[in-house]
Amino acid sequence: MLGFCVPVPSLSGRSASLSVLPERAAGRFFKHLIWRILLVIERPVCGVASIFLPGLREGQSKPAGLVDEVAQRLAGEKAAAVVEDDLAAPVVRIINAHHALPIAAIWGDGTTSSSDGQFFRSAKRGDAAGDVNARYGHDPGFSFYTHLSDQHGPYSIKVMSATNHEAPYVLDGLLHQGTLLKIDTHYTDTGGASDHVFILCALLGFRFCRRLRDLPERKLACITPAATYPYLQPLLGQRIKTDVIREHWGEIIRPVASLKGGIVAPSSMLRKLAACRRQNQLDLALQELGRIERTLFMLDWLESPGLRRRCHAGLNKSEQRHSLAQVTCTFKQGRIADRGAEAQQFRASGLNLVIAAVVFWNSTYIADAVAHLCAAAEPAPDAWLAHTSPLSWEHISFSGDFLWDRAAATADKRRPLNLGRTLVAA
Repeated sequence: MLGFCVPVPSLSGRSASLSVLPERAAGRFFKHLIWRILLVIERPVCGVASIFLPGLREGQSKPAGLVDEVAQRLAGEKAAAVVEDDLAAPVVRIINAHHALPIAAIWGDGTTSSSDGQFFRSAKRGDAAGDVNARYGHDPGFSFYTHLSDQHGPYSIKVMSATNHEAPYVLDGLLHQGTLLKIDTHYTDTGGASDHVFILCALLGFRFCRRLRDLPERKLACITPAATYPYLQPLLGQRIKTDVIREHWGEIIRPVASLKGGIVAPSSMLRKLAACRRQNQLDLALQELGRIERTLFMLDWLESPGLRRRCHAGLNKSEQRHSLAQVTCTFKQGRIADRGAEAQQFRASGLNLVIAAVVFWNSTYIADAVAHLCAAAEPAPDAWLAHTSPLSWEHISFSGDFLWDRAAATADKRRPLNLGRTLVAA
């Protein structure tokens, strides 16, 4: 009987914790989780009912992976008209509802986020199998690039080649994501950064923060000759080509306006620029501006331990999300069996929908647990709760028989907290 452990101060002064999340349920609980969450939020979401409502009338089904069943319904005749926006809409609704929860404000205010790619092996061979990235072994596969808010809500996901650079996909999730989140700062690891992303984020109103683990190898950029700063000369690289920036400033503004207006996807534009010859002046001007922005960020990174801590904390939340995604995507040993790009994106969106539902579900019961502790005169300080996470899954069964009649009978009811025993914190 596992649950979420919330540390609480005992009256005797010793640290203790209560296992207060609902008791481990049967396999029927997990898939019906999304439907119950959608009942809590304002009104049924268009598109989701066609995916999940038929399952409620099927009686008892065989053990299967939830993500695979979502993809099968999307690929079936009944859901032939369902497009990616129909999966994005319930994710947006769940993220907005989660953002409105008081407990979510303990983890963040919804103004920062992080993104990272996760590799999934393919179950196919040939052209539909994806690409081989030696970093992940000899099996072909795909990467799911996910954006996660500081409140643990996964608000965007994209399928990308396992061999592609992650940097072009950073802005895809930040722009026009449709939620109530007001993202102004974004964290990535070293694979999600480039000079182009630095300057485009700055021009679009985002602060881009990349984790710098190769700082000794980086050079600062300057506008004047390096000899102007003799004591800093070993740290300085090539001069900024200000003449190129000045000459092509109008060309820089036009693609930025196109990105702001949603006319073109950032990843498409950045891949197009990367495919151009080195003599492309727009690409060069963006790179020179990016070097200026990257230099300013490197100085902030050196001077601010708080910035480094916030960046690492944001990326750790993405790693927690990866662990939950790996456990959730268990059908066919976690391999992607879809052939077409649309079917692969449907599977990724279905996975993101499940994770968003788990995050919302856990958050509501964490709030109930906190309220119970306050009522028991053992309140947990917000400073302690900030280290908790709604990305836990130990209390969820990922396989089994889904009993729709029983689940439908309790769709609008809350489950009791697991108060059967007290666990001493390690």
